[in-house]
Amino acid sequence: MNKPIDFGTPLKHSDTHVSLEIDGQEISVPKGTSVMRAAMMAGVTVPKLCATDSLEPFGSCRLCLVEIEGRRGYPASCTTPVDAGMKVHTQTPKLADIRRGTMELYISDHPLDCLTCAANGDCELQDMAGAVGLREVRYGYDGANHLKAEKDTSNPYFTFDPAKCIVCSRCVRACEETQGTFALTIQSRGFDSKVASGIENFLDSECVSCGACVQACPTATLMENTVIEHGTPEHSVTTTCAYCGVGCSFDAEMKGEEVIRMVPSKNGGANHGHSCVKGRFAWGYATHKDRITTPMIRKSIKDPWQEVSWEEAISYAASELKRIEAKHGVGAIGAITSSRCTNEEVYVVQKLVRARFGTNNVDTCARVCHSPTGYGLKQTLGESAGTQTFDSVMQSDVIMVIGANPTDGHPVFASQMKRRLRQGAKLIVADPREIDLVSSPHVKADYHLKLRPGTNVALISALSHVIVTESLVNEDFVRERCEWDSFEMWRDFVAKPENSPEALEKDLGIDPQTVRAAARLYATGGNAAIYYGLGVTEHSQGSTTVMGIANLAMATGNIGREGVGVNPLRGQNNVQGSCDMGSMPHEFPGYRHVADDATRALFEAAWGRPLSKDPGLRIPNMLDMAGEGSFKALYCNGEDIAQSDPNTQHVTHALESMECVIVQDLFLNETAMYAHVFFPGASFLEKNGTFTNAERRISPVRRVMTPKNGYEDWEITAMLSNALDYPMPYRHASEIMDEIAALTPTFRGVSFEKLDRLGSIQWPCDDEHPEGTPIMHVDEFVRGKGKFFITQYVPTTERVTQKYPLILTTGRILSQYNVGAQTRRTNNVAWHPEDLIEIHPHDAEERGIQDGDWVGITSRAGETVLRACVSERMQPGVVYTTFHHPESGANVITTDNSDWATNCPEYKVTAVQVSRVSQPSEWQREYQAFSKEQKAFAGKQPSKAQVE
Repeated sequence: MNKPIDFGTPLKHSDTHVSLEIDGQEISVPKGTSVMRAAMMAGVTVPKLCATDSLEPFGSCRLCLVEIEGRRGYPASCTTPVDAGMKVHTQTPKLADIRRGTMELYISDHPLDCLTCAANGDCELQDMAGAVGLREVRYGYDGANHLKAEKDTSNPYFTFDPAKCIVCSRCVRACEETQGTFALTIQSRGFDSKVASGIENFLDSECVSCGACVQACPTATLMENTVIEHGTPEHSVTTTCAYCGVGCSFDAEMKGEEVIRMVPSKNGGANHGHSCVKGRFAWGYATHKDRITTPMIRKSIKDPWQEVSWEEAISYAASELKRIEAKHGVGAIGAITSSRCTNEEVYVVQKLVRARFGTNNVDTCARVCHSPTGYGLKQTLGESAGTQTFDSVMQSDVIMVIGANPTDGHPVFASQMKRRLRQGAKLIVADPREIDLVSSPHVKADYHLKLRPGTNVALISALSHVIVTESLVNEDFVRERCEWDSFEMWRDFVAKPENSPEALEKDLGIDPQTVRAAARLYATGGNAAIYYGLGVTEHSQGSTTVMGIANLAMATGNIGREGVGVNPLRGQNNVQGSCDMGSMPHEFPGYRHVADDATRALFEAAWGRPLSKDPGLRIPNMLDMAGEGSFKALYCNGEDIAQSDPNTQHVTHALESMECVIVQDLFLNETAMYAHVFFPGASFLEKNGTFTNAERRISPVRRVMTPKNGYEDWEITAMLSNALDYPMPYRHASEIMDEIAALTPTFRGVSFEKLDRLGSIQWPCDDEHPEGTPIMHVDEFVRGKGKFFITQYVPTTERVTQKYPLILTTGRILSQYNVGAQTRRTNNVAWHPEDLIEIHPHDAEERGIQDGDWVGITSRAGETVLRACVSERMQPGVVYTTFHHPESGANVITTDNSDWATNCPEYKVTAVQVSRVSQPSEWQREYQAFSKEQKAFAGKQPSKAQVE
């Protein structure tokens, strides 16, 4: 298996080049380049153990010594920068003697079990022993050694074997430099030196299992358990992670069709060789026993499932849709796409609805997370997407994080952000909760704006007030790049006394001077970037806040170059892509309104059918109409609305009321328990396609194994469309992308061939930008002139009362992903086996609640029971939970409140009461019984947690 070249030290960027001679070869390299990297660039290999090009040089192994004419001694090539005219010799008799002696010392304290070692054939120590010509070891094992050191097998994904450690510090440095967790250290000195995790084992330490240490280890000291069990991989296929919106590139390393490990690709544009615990290790769900690989049908949800052939399942689903169409009309039918699906899969689903049924009744799970981003940024800047590349953060001087928790939700990007913060960038965090970025090892926020949930718009108004009234506006930028009339209206609005930090202190709960200081820092601290997440969008004023963030960026000139911008952190892997592909009921692919005659004519010509100009039903509309009896059929592709959407009991009532629910997924998820047709889906390892991440990066998803269900997901939709008498004669996912490119201006230059050649592309990709657009709005905004909008703060109608005195807000945790369907079926449950309710000590004491107690959480919508976690991360009056386990019922208590512009649910503000209880809620008892029944209908045994 070919591996990428390791140049030993990182690439240096410089406009100045230096010429030198290495082993008689002339080479010119950027100033600051190490001698080792220069040698590698010249095709000269220098032995090394402690050096790797993902880490800064360390100079401890003493293998990479060289001779430099005119210099005394034998400097380490990894720590020696090149100099003009330098003459370097990497191979001399003296160097060979020194290197063999050094290797002898390493081998004398290392097990000689190469033939049975998991790293055999993939071990740098083994390689270097051969490279330096070591043939004998003069030192025996009679003296002191480390060969009997105990293994640490506590981590479910990798083993630490200190007997094989050469104390090169690569794992420690990877934890510091790459990940930024600082969980590892070198303990003691001299012969007693050893790698330590701070406490007894890896599992209980601060280690976040990102895999950086395993990746960096040159021996079998840190080794994936899958490699120990199955042996060294034989070949690899590059693909894209199917978890969060960072969109990490991975090399799936294989034996035949079996994945042995997922290794983050060094050439990954979003991750540069780094990963998190989910992408690196939590891919075992693809082969989990719970996967359903055979289609199933039934007449009623009270009936057992019947396994059938694909032909029977497709035929039955098509006949039911035709029956409902004939009886109730096409308005009674709709579809939901998923942000877990590829662009190509999403595209064919919305095409099926629009071209076959002639309606726009298609919506996406992106509705319930980032639809305010699409609306707000389209209005202000002209494009429904973030402005930067992730790498842009390395040029930021001030970073503002609003309503996002990057270390848990977007951990690989968070590591890059923390690296910039350690270099000196300033940090402003606006969050009701004390997230890790507020205060963690080597990173501390300069300002934590601990606002009350639901007051984002008030905070933006207060920050804007300071910038305007203290004359911190970049008027030159505004006059040149923005609509001056809209700016004047906005300026006059935010300058009003009622928008001052002092006037809004009661709403925000933040000291006005802290708000003022944060505003000054953002406006005057240099390149300032805003990163925001669901804590901004999932509110009744989500769209207003997004527009307010764009106003801030425009007013201070922080847009259109490196290090600045408005950057939404998308939750799932393809939130951006599912929106790009036309999953909203009012937009065709490329964010073009269905009422636009020219756009509609374009698609009508391509698809061969008349298309509706009327916006279709959003998910909430579908559910409301289903409950009323007028919406009858739903094709739900990869989405689990019964767990992820608000007011669970309303959702399940709607599903029960439908006549034909078709679910396409890997597992019998919560929505599938209400389905009549189940199409087994394909995992990301079994399909071809593309994902588009939060920075508009289109990345290839490549099939590494045969689909266990027999088909890729787009093929299933095409088969259903064919059975509905609308042919979709695609032969490969690449043909779907070709059609997308032909019909969508921002994707005009995208093709599978180009993606395989370049690795990834950030749209817009067209004739003007054939290799993509890393930074948006450089010379002008997409809409021409940027437009300011008035952002009047309107408090949410979800208010605390005597009956419901606390505010519940929700979020995610590092080890779990979204509704947990994937991560719960991996060893990630070792870190998060259940959802907890975090409560401040003051609120807990008032209610007689102690850490670990079972507590009931009651809202206007429902009640559930969770275990309490008493934590000062919360502010008094606010409680917090995650939503990764279906039996938790987090969305049983969230309400139907939503964003005024997009219907994005207001997950982040729910008035609740919390009290000690001794038994599950009524909903939980009913859920357990229903779930057990449905799993039995499918021949699946309920999990232990569900039984209990």
